[in-house]
Amino acid sequence: MKQEAIIEECSHCNDATEASQQELARLKQELINNDTALSMAEIFKALGDPTRVRLIYALLQKELCVHDICEVLDMTQSAVSHQLRYLRNMRIVKPRKVGKTVFYSLDDYHVEEIFRQTHQHLTHK
Repeated sequence: MKQEAIIEECSHCNDATEASQQELARLKQELINNDTALSMAEIFKALGDPTRVRLIYALLQKELCVHDICEVLDMTQSAVSHQLRYLRNMRIVKPRKVGKTVFYSLDDYHVEEIFRQTHQHLTHK
């Protein structure tokens, strides 16, 4: 029943002009490939966890060592390390070693921009 309704709603598509067919062909040709779509979805998946969002927000403020991240997020070192490993693998955070201490920061300005834009989108009225 639902599929029949969809087909009926789209019956006007049968009257598409040559220009719209060309536009659709151009859009199809310019569509991102499956590998890129998968990679983008993985980034959004990484950003889809509230703990990781809080961790990223903390790192947006300043570079932090694991101990400081544990304190800020009120999490165990094991849990923080697990999240950091995931975020490192996604190239969202990067480590910097000073002696025995490892400091973490956001990987680059692209990550900051994605996060800031998303936060701004949610908080604007």
